Order: sequence, then C-alpha cells, then structure tokens
Amino acid sequence: MIVLGVESSCDETGLALYDTERGLLSHALYSQVAMHEEYGGVVPELASRDHIRRAIPLLEQTLQGAAIAPQAIDAIAYTQGPGLAGALLVGSSIACSLGLALDKPVLGVHHLEGHLLSPLLASDPPEFPFVALLVSGGHTQLMRVDGVGQYELLGETVDDAAGEAFDKSAKLLGLGYPGGPAISRLAEFGDPLAYKLPRPMLHSKDLNFSFSGLKTAVLTVVKKSAVNVCEQDKANIARGFVDAIVDVLTAKCIAALKQTGLKRLVIAGGVGANSQLRAALNAAAVKKRFRVYYPELEFCTDNGAMIAFAGAMRLSINPAAAQRDYAFNVRPRWPLDELKVV
Repeated sequence: MIVLGVESSCDETGLALYDTERGLLSHALYSQVAMHEEYGGVVPELASRDHIRRAIPLLEQTLQGAAIAPQAIDAIAYTQGPGLAGALLVGSSIACSLGLALDKPVLGVHHLEGHLLSPLLASDPPEFPFVALLVSGGHTQLMRVDGVGQYELLGETVDDAAGEAFDKSAKLLGLGYPGGPAISRLAEFGDPLAYKLPRPMLHSKDLNFSFSGLKTAVLTVVKKSAVNVCEQDKANIARGFVDAIVDVLTAKCIAALKQTGLKRLVIAGGVGANSQLRAALNAAAVKKRFRVYYPELEFCTDNGAMIAFAGAMRLSINPAAAQRDYAFNVRPRWPLDELKVV
C-alpha cells in the first residue's frame, strides 16, 4: 500500500510517499523560515499563501523521486490538526481534491501522532511500548505509547512549550528567528558557571513542565546587564538557559521511565534535534540503563514523511479508516489523548 502524506500545519510544506512494503519512497520539504524571519515569527496569512504556491511543485517532485504515477497511490493522508487553521485548510483541500480526482480514499492525521511515530522511520526503530517526549515550538508533553492510537498523557507544560521558550529567549538576546538553533549554537561558547538560571518544576513530584519563568529569568538577566549585552555575555546567558531547560527535560524523562517501568525513551519534535539535549539524554541512558531513540534529523521538524507513515500505520490496522468523503474539515485544536485505537 502506497500512501501520500501532506503536511501543512505551520511553516513547512511537506509531501512524501510511504510504501508499507518498501518503506519511505521519497519526500520533499519546503521551509518558510526565511520568509518569516523578518517578522520575528510565523505570520499565519503568509504561511497559508506560501503553502498554496509550494504544494503542487513538491507533489510533482515527490512523484518523480519515487518514479511512480499518481494512480499508483492507494490513499492520501493529510494533517487535519492541530495547527494554524488557514495552513491546515490548504493541505486538507489539496489532499481531498487529489483524492476526488484520483478516486482514492483520504485520511486526516493528527500532527502530533506523526511526530510520535516518526522515530519508527529510523534504521533502528523502537518497539512498543515506550515513553515519548514530544518537544517542539508548540508542545511539550510526556506520553506513554503502547501502540498506534494507544497514548496516555503523563505530563505536559502548564505554559510555554520548550521550543517557544527557546524562540522567546533568543529574541531577548537579539538572535532572530528561529531562535532554537541560534541559541543552541551560541551556548556552545558560553561559560556554564556564569549564570545559574532556575529549573522550573524540577522538583514538582509530577511530570508537568513550566518554561515561562525561565524565559522571564533570561529577561531579568538581560535587563541587569549593560544596555548592549556583549557577545560573550550573550553566550553565557544562552548557556545558562540551555543548561536549565535540558536539565528539566532530562530529569522529567527519567522520572517518567521510572514511573512507568519502561526502558525505552523516544524523543520527537523539533527540539529533539538539539545537540545539548541529545548529549544529556545519551549520558543519562548509559547511567540509568535505558535506550533513547530519535528521529532522523531531517524528520525532527514538520515533514510529510511522518504524516504518510502515520497514515499508513493507521490504514494497516484498519483499511476502512480512509474514506471517499471529500468534504474535509480541520481541527486547529485537537488534544492527542482524544485519539482512540483504530
């Protein structure tokens, strides 16, 4: 079964073809980062318009990469939510229009389920069950994953997501957008002893997170510094911030493994590409004797491959999950724990 995946939830347009027998056939991705950079963040209207421009050329590129004709597609999966409403409407309308034109069934996929399952695309995938840390610009959650559609929320952020805190703190340091990679790179040159920033909820005795206070601590440090913070001081602040957020994420992951009794940890989402987080989790895995799994770096951010794969997994369990009802709708707000076993 060959599934076409369409991702358009925010500022990346992604299309991919996944074959349940041969694996990932091809994928194409366009990032809007350069367009949004001058605004300091994603502009929803511009994002939606750009998805319209990019989707069909990316579809043609994906088909050419797989060397198949459109009629060879068996089903089309698209991101139904959560995400920006306008951006989701672009992807869903394109997917359903293709389904109608090709007489192929379509399936709406949960964006976060795509992220959760994306490490299964790696050459050394984890087995179920596992604990998953879903960490991105919009979400920070710990989940127990027992199978496709079998998700138990263990903890989540009560305010800013980790990726959001990265972006906001980077902006305070004048690093531009997107802030996560920039602040992570700068932190490599910082003194870890210069600033000891707070570790919010580190000892809360639950698996929830809070990063708004950490962002405020960065703001306080910047205001106390000179009017123009020197480059070395920026690096020191960045190092203090990154160390704090990595300490909290690592500690909560270890606590979740202990609480569930599981020995497999999966990291999903854009922040999963962070080198400091990976180093800390790898060190903890050796010390605590658990295994940690990551998506391939190219699949950490939003992409069509994860949507094609999640759709294929759903259809492998229940072929009737895809429908030929092309009256699409989107769900900009869609809690992951509402998903049921298919």
